[in-house]
Amino acid sequence: MLLVLVAALAGCGGPEPGKGPVAGDGQFPVTVPTAFGDVTIPERPQRVVALGWGDAEVALTLGVQPVGAADWLPIGGDGVPPWLPADKRYATPPTMLGTMEVDMEAVAALEPDLILDIRASGERDRHDLLAGLGVPVVSIPAGGQAYRTNWDQQLDMIGKALGRTAEAQQVHADVEAKFRDAAAAHPEFAGKTVVVGSKMVGSYGAYVNGGSRVELMERLGFVQSPQVQAQAGESFSVSISPERMDLLNADLVLMSPIGVSADDISGDPLFRSVPAVQAGHAVVLSDEEISHAFSSGTPLGLVRAVDEVVPLVAQALAR
Repeated sequence: MLLVLVAALAGCGGPEPGKGPVAGDGQFPVTVPTAFGDVTIPERPQRVVALGWGDAEVALTLGVQPVGAADWLPIGGDGVPPWLPADKRYATPPTMLGTMEVDMEAVAALEPDLILDIRASGERDRHDLLAGLGVPVVSIPAGGQAYRTNWDQQLDMIGKALGRTAEAQQVHADVEAKFRDAAAAHPEFAGKTVVVGSKMVGSYGAYVNGGSRVELMERLGFVQSPQVQAQAGESFSVSISPERMDLLNADLVLMSPIGVSADDISGDPLFRSVPAVQAGHAVVLSDEEISHAFSSGTPLGLVRAVDEVVPLVAQALAR
């Protein structure tokens, strides 16, 4: 059986699967509120399946190795991004369960005792199919929207579900410190408008409030472009037609290629006609790893993105 999923625009010596250091473990049973009601996990999970965007990465960050996972970015292989340190990687590769289509028979065969589906579509049919396996399913937060679970919600929910609340709190503090230090080191970012956009085959887009990309820039001191935000609808991004390339203009333009090359953006006459681009106040993320980190919206992905993107942004604004 296949579960069709709406796509988002877009080491050796380690712990046993589902296990790891016990320091900071919480007490069970534990209850996690979700959009489909409170979910109670009766005892510490040993066989975790992680299906939502970044769910597996967050579990690994907290020292728990899923037995099954989805590869959202996509990274390939076991789906572990390069910014995860060696001691957070898999000792035993997980079963990769698909991203656009999740193989429910393969999920069932893994005999999970917890399914994480936290940054996901939040569709009732999807949840009911997963819950039909008789396993606790931690889905999107109460009041959440499709693919808009933010990094700290995701971290908090996974920390509680896995009994790793203390570890999650430490990771949260580390990410907050990274944002705070970067903003303090670059006071010139404060109050500058930014367009965070992307280009796919045949179209441009810009992200609106509620996603990790815009949040990252706002945490550095930038202000979301009012022009872009005025176009916001139900989606996490807005399409930009060739006739409305003026919507990309701001104090800073930050672009990611999706399914195209960076040259398809920086060499495009339409993009080059934007005043901010002409002035040199544009960054196109040409390095795939940096672009993935920026798009990840996961705690360690955000840390990597701040480390790599902030110098590029500072250079562009200084021109």
